[in-house]
Amino acid sequence: MPTNRFDLPSDGTPAHWYNIAADLPEPPPPPLNPGTGEPIGPEALAPIFPMALIGQEVSAERLIAIPDPVRDILAMWRPTPLFRAERWEQALGTDCKIFYKYEGTSPAGSHKPNTAVAQAYYNKEEGVERIATETGAGQWGSALSFACSQFGIECKVYMVRVSYDSKPYRRTLMETWGGTCVASPSEDTNAGRAILAADPNATGSLGIAISEAVEDAATREDTKYSLGSVLNHVLLHQTVVGQEARDQMEMADAYPDVVIGCAGGGSNFAGLAFPFVADKLSGKDMTVIAAEPAACPTLTRGAYGYDFGDTAMTTPLLPMHTLGHDFIPAPIHSGGLRYHGMAPLVSHLVHTGVVEARAYHQTECFAEAVRFARSEGIVPAPEPTHALRAVVEQVEQARAEGVSKTILFNLCGHGNFDMASYEDYLSGRMTDYELPQAEIDEASEALAGLPTVG
Repeated sequence: MPTNRFDLPSDGTPAHWYNIAADLPEPPPPPLNPGTGEPIGPEALAPIFPMALIGQEVSAERLIAIPDPVRDILAMWRPTPLFRAERWEQALGTDCKIFYKYEGTSPAGSHKPNTAVAQAYYNKEEGVERIATETGAGQWGSALSFACSQFGIECKVYMVRVSYDSKPYRRTLMETWGGTCVASPSEDTNAGRAILAADPNATGSLGIAISEAVEDAATREDTKYSLGSVLNHVLLHQTVVGQEARDQMEMADAYPDVVIGCAGGGSNFAGLAFPFVADKLSGKDMTVIAAEPAACPTLTRGAYGYDFGDTAMTTPLLPMHTLGHDFIPAPIHSGGLRYHGMAPLVSHLVHTGVVEARAYHQTECFAEAVRFARSEGIVPAPEPTHALRAVVEQVEQARAEGVSKTILFNLCGHGNFDMASYEDYLSGRMTDYELPQAEIDEASEALAGLPTVG
């Protein structure tokens, strides 16, 4: 009987990260200094990032070696398995072949430790004693807390308040690994205090939490800042996912016609997709889809231009799809996808037509998650439910066209800490929210006066 699981040998984790910047037909626009409007240099990032990560941020090298201490820790759970979703295929009544790369086997239960371990390592090498960061749903905060525990670094996490209140066990997980977690906006920073003074009941946003973490890092000599998505070096570290998947698809004697990942800041999507995008840029005929929430439609309805990565406007200006740095998202269950902007590299690929973007409502996504769980046994985190819905849309399209497709998606984490979300769906309390155009227009007004992408 043919197997539906494809495992690489224990030494099958890639020895290098793949840098898609080396293969882009045209480079994305550079980050800008908000004061001068000129491209920033490494010195602008030095106060909050270690130099090794800054070097990776601006690198044009195709392959960057993964340090042995990082690979040693990644080997705790990597390589991760690739599955063919045969039971889900049967439930969908399709002859499409559906494969998923499963990142839920990491200690933190998601893909996030792939970069958390690397970032903690480079901070340790530079003598950093403490790291400050933000987290939405808690996946990133727990991953960085785990990584910091491996290198003896203190970790401070600013968690978006709506998730802080609704996902208490994510907080407990961070604290178990030694991290300190506070709700954002908080009383611990000037940025947080200003938000609370204006609205004591503020539910928070990733933009606000980033402002707090950046301020924390910039005002302490012993602290650097760490970001779980968006930046080039973060996406770089995630490419171990797609590189492994390419080898595993070869083991399965298959190659995807469609590659799908959910997208909030872009790291999960990029991790799976970028090694395959390299094939597409070389002439391979394939479709690559980034799936996002209709409640936070950054790629599908946001403007493409320069914007700040945070609400307090402390970061460089990044060229990206954005809903405006003042955007406060609806408190939907997919907390990790509620960011106002998208990674510049992902935005560039969408803007140039290499990658397509789709937006979905959370009830239709959870409907597919339940069907998937009842077929495959794994309960997905809320974020990759959007990828599930995109897969089903491709299955429906293939059926209408009378063709069979091979589809690959990234199941980037399990939903074991997200049972409250499933309870809301199963009880009928979950509702959909589609962002009104008026709110997009209002949030985009914050872009007035900022440089445009030329």
